[in-house]
Amino acid sequence: MNRNEDSGAQTLEAVLRAKTAPAHPALVQPVPGKEGWVRCLACGHRCRIPPGASGICKVRFNEDGVLRVPFNRVASLAVDPVEKKPFFHVVPGARALSFGMLGCDLHCPFCQNWFTSQALREKTPVPPPQDITAERLVELATESRSRLVVSTYNEPLITSDWAHAVFEKAKDAGFLTGFVSNGNGTPEVLDFLRPVTNLFNVDLKSFSDRSYRKLGGVLKNVLDTLENLKRKGFWVEVITLLVPGFNDSEPEIRELTRYLARLDPLMPWHVTAFHADYKMTDARSTSWEDLHRAAEIGVESGIRYVYAGNRPGEVGEWENTRCHVCGETLIRRVHFRILENRMEEPGVCPYCGARIPGVWE
Repeated sequence: MNRNEDSGAQTLEAVLRAKTAPAHPALVQPVPGKEGWVRCLACGHRCRIPPGASGICKVRFNEDGVLRVPFNRVASLAVDPVEKKPFFHVVPGARALSFGMLGCDLHCPFCQNWFTSQALREKTPVPPPQDITAERLVELATESRSRLVVSTYNEPLITSDWAHAVFEKAKDAGFLTGFVSNGNGTPEVLDFLRPVTNLFNVDLKSFSDRSYRKLGGVLKNVLDTLENLKRKGFWVEVITLLVPGFNDSEPEIRELTRYLARLDPLMPWHVTAFHADYKMTDARSTSWEDLHRAAEIGVESGIRYVYAGNRPGEVGEWENTRCHVCGETLIRRVHFRILENRMEEPGVCPYCGARIPGVWE
């Protein structure tokens, strides 16, 4: 449980608190023996929050014994190619209406999206969230000819109640729905999301618990989430931002990729390039050679679909999808753009007839 300290964060928090709703009952519990306290179940921190205080994420707060959460608002809204999420095994070339709020339950110094995710911890001014309804978001998805609706940009688990309301409408209208998340989840929030959510992209930041604790998290929570996502039938892709000096040692990459291969060798793994930003402005950016090395280790570990990103045109075949059975190239890409899709029948290799794992239509 944290209280906000700087006046800038308090002002932004006050803006956020102006439009909220009670947390969904599936994501909150009373704290035994603590009158008015609530336990939040939206993320792995499981914050115990007294009246008048907020959780670690700073957006879920206790008002007179009621856990309140952001609702009917977005801080970021765009139409992106699905490959940007990144989902490489989901309706290639499709558009995704992407929405997000502010805040995060971790505090990564290398965050590439800190302007929104860390807005409540920093004094940098940001535009206030915009009012919008779930119905209007679905209308925008239809107008933009999107095929997916995705909660992303900040950490979507901390606004799961709002995403659930949006996804209910989106699913009824025939859209695929997904989260792009740090994976610091709970069994309760995954059970809550499962009926309305198809896809998860999980950011596995490291394979060191010591490193995760520096970011404000616990490695086991993320691994448990990955295993639960697979068990519950979500389509899952994993991304690792390769940060020189933080998670790029060969032993750690081997341990991380061997774990993923044991979990599911056909689950796509994206290893992407870091650029100096936020609190690591003096750090070296990830080179294409770094990405090549990590991708090769992933293949050696047994992962059949490995992708390298954020260095478009520099990583060669690592941007393409190749059949895990015959090795033929099925989809050619540059960055987020599809150059060629050779699968005449969605999800089927035209060369050997193998079923390619994914959500193709």
